[in-house]
Amino acid sequence: MSGDLEPKIRAWLAGEGLEIRERPDQRADFHLMVRYPPTPHGHVFNIVSPKQRDLVVISTVTQVDAGQQEEMAKRGGENPKEWESWLHDSRLHLTRSGVDWVLHVRNSNNNPPGPLQAFNLSQPIWDDGLSQNELMQALRHLWLTKLAVIHEIKYDFGPGVGRPGPVDDWQHQAGSEPPQVQRDNIVSTDDAGSFGSGFDPSEWQ
Repeated sequence: MSGDLEPKIRAWLAGEGLEIRERPDQRADFHLMVRYPPTPHGHVFNIVSPKQRDLVVISTVTQVDAGQQEEMAKRGGENPKEWESWLHDSRLHLTRSGVDWVLHVRNSNNNPPGPLQAFNLSQPIWDDGLSQNELMQALRHLWLTKLAVIHEIKYDFGPGVGRPGPVDDWQHQAGSEPPQVQRDNIVSTDDAGSFGSGFDPSEWQ
């Protein structure tokens, strides 16, 4: 099935003017990277067909700016309840958005937890429901959900310093390749809204 899907998906993406790159991935039948929206300020999205799964996963990872992380840590120290409420509201927003999500929060089990370091958003499309409309609508929905979180962070914690902050989870994954991120992109994993037992969308960053 994947042999038929990949050229079809490539044609759909190319028809929308999206830049397509291939990423080697032994866990997938194919792993494409696209920039969406198709502008100089578009963000990187992964389109993956996991082996032995009848679905395609679209995902995007966002890394929080170092300055914004500092402001979050400051907020947590000065007003722990307010910071925990912000994280809680963010989880509710993402859950209501209908996408699968993973938040990477430093020292997430502490009271209060540390700053939000990055977030991963993903959405599956099963093969029997895959169409150009479903694929492009999923990309658009993930982009708008991501944009809402980015705007919320900038509104509450400022524009940052133009430098991505650390992500403890990625540093702890010894020997693993860091995900493809960019400055505007947002994650120690403390929660996940996933769509399959034993399948972690954060692995496909």
